[in-house]
Amino acid sequence: MGQMKTPGVYIVEKSAFPNSVVQVPTAVPVFIGHTEKAVNGGKTLLKKPWKITSMAEYINFFGGAPDPLFTITENKAEAAPAKEGEEAKPAAEAAKKFSMEDYAIVQSNNKYNLYFNMLLFYQNGGGPCYVTSVGDYKTDYEPAKFLKGIDLLVKEQEPTMVVIPELIHLKFDDCIKVQQHSLMHCAQVMQSRISILDVYNGDKDRQDPDAGDVVNNFREAIGINNLDFAAAYYPWVNTSIVDDSSLSFLNIDPSSLETLKAILIAEMVTPIDNQIAGLDKDKDKDNITKLEILKKQYTDLLDTIKVDYDLSDAESLSIFKNANKSIIKVSPIFNMILKEIKTLINLMAPAVAMAGIYTLVDNSRGVWKAPANVSLNSVVSPAINITHYDQEDLNVPLSGKSINAIRSFIGEGVLVWGARTLDGNSLDWRYMSVRRTMIMLEQSIKIASKAYVFEPNVANTWITIKSMIRNFLTGIWKQGGLAGAVPDDAFSVHIGLGETMTAEDILEGIMRITILVAISRPAEFIEITFQQQMQKS
Repeated sequence: MGQMKTPGVYIVEKSAFPNSVVQVPTAVPVFIGHTEKAVNGGKTLLKKPWKITSMAEYINFFGGAPDPLFTITENKAEAAPAKEGEEAKPAAEAAKKFSMEDYAIVQSNNKYNLYFNMLLFYQNGGGPCYVTSVGDYKTDYEPAKFLKGIDLLVKEQEPTMVVIPELIHLKFDDCIKVQQHSLMHCAQVMQSRISILDVYNGDKDRQDPDAGDVVNNFREAIGINNLDFAAAYYPWVNTSIVDDSSLSFLNIDPSSLETLKAILIAEMVTPIDNQIAGLDKDKDKDNITKLEILKKQYTDLLDTIKVDYDLSDAESLSIFKNANKSIIKVSPIFNMILKEIKTLINLMAPAVAMAGIYTLVDNSRGVWKAPANVSLNSVVSPAINITHYDQEDLNVPLSGKSINAIRSFIGEGVLVWGARTLDGNSLDWRYMSVRRTMIMLEQSIKIASKAYVFEPNVANTWITIKSMIRNFLTGIWKQGGLAGAVPDDAFSVHIGLGETMTAEDILEGIMRITILVAISRPAEFIEITFQQQMQKS
């Protein structure tokens, strides 16, 4: 207050309590990928991190689902060769005994799956997050776009996790390059967030003859830098995000529509022709008429399989829906094809689901609780079944690059069964919950300490800062984030001349604070000893 020059009463208020430390958010992932659009009103959101809080907001700003297209190709290796003197069977004839082993169903357009991954994220407890669109559904995958998407995050302070689900569709070397860039961004540039990584070809077994040992390939390529700021999960998972109602013959590539029709003709029309051929034209005239009417109905129905429906027109949309519903009702083979397409779309890498699990656990228990022994929602099964023996090398390899397993347990469902970072040999940063808790403590105290920049570097300031930090850490200890029977066992705060600073430090304007914390660690291994004892009565 100013000097007292005028007679009167002056009131002076003095702060009785130190400033408080506010815990920073710990579960704010950022997703980088392709979206249908990226618009807020009339302004573009392309290559701009944008915060959303729900799937409805995602659809509003970034649009809806892509339109995956699939080709149906006869598997020549499986088809029986024509015998000598016989003509090769046409596709329609071969389809009489249809089997999914006889045909290959492959997605023909780019697998833009960020939309489906976002559904999986919110199914597993997701909340506020950022989305960075690096392109739409008409642009190809390019590593440079994802690298740029990571670099854009430098100006955003809130995100705590980086997830790029579409990296699995790049070439292996490009995928690893972007993942390494993400690690460097998290550990060296920001030091305030972690990366959740997917194992390339994680839907394949480690003994796959074509892909090789996908886990070792990942470990060898990812390198040894910044591993304590990342976690990886294996295998991929079969989900139930896309249901039957979302699929139709419009998901068949136009180039394969004739193949589809040939298969359905062999299933629906050819048997009727065979029945008619076996009947007497004079004696079975009524039956032949009925069969011909049925054949005409099936033929007309198959003629509705085309691509030129205007789904924005109500009448055209109604015709399409009725046609698709009718074919599904009368054709078991068409149902088999749609089921195979649904399985392919629903096969997803687990990183985005884990971002949802991290958010769920943080909100319900705290960041210090390991995001493990938690079931995954909307997940039917792991793509590869992991046994107890299989997980030994995943969890405790000689290289220390631990890969967290996703396993199925009888009566419990699909559980996350690992809680390690990629730096599994480090006693400091072995567990992801320890790394994330430390990030939370560092960032919370760092932000609170900004209030004391340019304050006098004297004992009064030191006492105030020490009290502020102790109050915050005591609160974390009470919640279970720090280990120890009493606060003094859980943490200690040191600041002062002769303790953390020299006279030269003070002259140079440097204030040093040393904080020691005992972060709680998960009980990863529980040993129960059983021993027989003598009968006492």
